[in-house]
Amino acid sequence: MRLAFERFIGLPLSRWLGVRDQTRRQVKPNATLEKHFLTEGHRPKEPQLSLLAAQCGLTLQQTQRWFRRRRNQDRPQLTKKFCEASWRFLFYLSSFVGGLSVLYHESWLWAPVMCWDRYPNQTLKPSLYWWYLLELGFYLSLLIRLPFDVKRKDFKEQVIHHFVAVILMTFSYSANLLRIGSLVLLLHDSSDYLLEACKMVNYMQYQQVCDALFLIFSFVFFYTRLVLFPTQILYTTYYESISNRGPFFGYYFFNGLLMLLQLLHVFWSCLILRMLYSFMKKGQMEKDIRSDVEESDSSEEAAAAQEPLQLKNGAAGGPRPAPTDGPRSRVAGRLTNRHTTAT
Repeated sequence: MRLAFERFIGLPLSRWLGVRDQTRRQVKPNATLEKHFLTEGHRPKEPQLSLLAAQCGLTLQQTQRWFRRRRNQDRPQLTKKFCEASWRFLFYLSSFVGGLSVLYHESWLWAPVMCWDRYPNQTLKPSLYWWYLLELGFYLSLLIRLPFDVKRKDFKEQVIHHFVAVILMTFSYSANLLRIGSLVLLLHDSSDYLLEACKMVNYMQYQQVCDALFLIFSFVFFYTRLVLFPTQILYTTYYESISNRGPFFGYYFFNGLLMLLQLLHVFWSCLILRMLYSFMKKGQMEKDIRSDVEESDSSEEAAAAQEPLQLKNGAAGGPRPAPTDGPRSRVAGRLTNRHTTAT
């Protein structure tokens, strides 16, 4: 479904909304540099760059430019990012609306302590069953697609989050903890679709709309993940679940995974706060700090021109101006005067 959506809906939609890929300069084939890029690393240090430049008969600046353009080739294009964000936006929005309609008339949505009423002898409604399995299937698909999706700087945290989500849903379904599990899912879906919408608008370069959406997302994220989750979900699973009975099967395992999920919430909250601080300081939202920004030739070349490389002995890379006094300058002046008189 995702592949069909991205090809027949997401890609045409991105073009219709004006999302365009940047033109990238292709690197010239170079076996030595390509081998180092694939085996040793994408960002060689200056001594390694100098050695590679000598081996290939290139200048240091040409070698730096080759690695810069080669890194850009591996970065995903904007249309790929837009298709991925639009697919997740569609699912998270549909899941949030569907989950809200399923749980709206249930007592445990408004009073989480009811999740433990007559537990574990609780009936499972078909609507909750299908919604739960749909969420489980989606997070399994995220795990399968991790090697092919856009990799961000919090890639490891995303892997941990997806694994924890799949294990929690599988365990809660097996132990008939679907009531509390459904609250966790609904709480997460309430802000996820706002983040994906913010990404889509950012790729469309509507900066003001992106800023407004990000502020709304930040408020919803902080309220649901840092207020409701610990005070309602964690409180009822840690304390209210054992107030009238002993710990349920897997009590410590289940609560340990929920606490790990909360630690991930704190980590992402710190990233959001950094972006909000930058927004308050500059008056404009910067790019997602989790994203890998594309490098340009002009920016680095200008920086290299302004800051010449320092040699190991402390001398600057460029030529120094000749001194205006001293024996050498006086001899040069006399020779110049004699040559002018003879002429």
